Amino acid sequence: MLQSTYSIADRWLRLRSDVVQAPDGRTLPPCPVIEHPDWVDVIALTAELNIVLVEQYRHSVRSVRTEFPAGTVERGEQPLVAIQRELLEETGYASDEWLLLGTAPVYPVFQTNRIWSFAALNTHRVAQQTLDEGEAIRCFEMGFTDFIEQVETGAIELPALQLSGLWWFSSRVEVMRRFRGGT
Repeated sequence: MLQSTYSIADRWLRLRSDVVQAPDGRTLPPCPVIEHPDWVDVIALTAELNIVLVEQYRHSVRSVRTEFPAGTVERGEQPLVAIQRELLEETGYASDEWLLLGTAPVYPVFQTNRIWSFAALNTHRVAQQTLDEGEAIRCFEMGFTDFIEQVETGAIELPALQLSGLWWFSSRVEVMRRFRGGT
C-alpha cells in the first residue's frame, strides 16, 4: 500500500481510500475500503419449531424489516459470545445448543469484516429485551414452516446474508434428514 487516507472514522464505520501498487508495478486508482467490525446473526428455533424473529426500522431502505437477531462483534469478543449476547439483548431468548453454520467475508470488494452465522436450538425466553439506546426492535415467534413459505413467496425479504444463512441451515437439515432415513 502506497497511501491510506481516512474520510470517515466513527464507532460504526471507518472509510478509507488506499492507493496500491499492482504486482506489475502500476499504481492503481484509489480503492475505497470500508472497515466494519465483524457481524453475527442467528436462526433461533424454539422446541416447538418456531423461529424467533425481530422487526426493526432500517432507515437506508426506509422500511420496517423482518430479520434474524443479529449484531456486531465487540473488540476482543468471540463471535459465539457476541451472538449469544445479541440474542438475549434483542429478544430475551437464550439457548444452550449452538451450531456455527458458517463464516465468510461480507463483501470483500470493499469491506474488511466477516459474518458469522449460527443456529440456536431449543431457544426459550429467559428475560425481557434490553435494547441499546436508539434501538426499537419488536421480537416475535413464527412457525418455521410458515416462515419458509413467507420467504419463498416474498412476503418476508431477508437481507441477502441472512438468506444465505437460511439456505445453509436448510441444506444441513436436509442432509441430516436423509442420513437418518427421513423422507
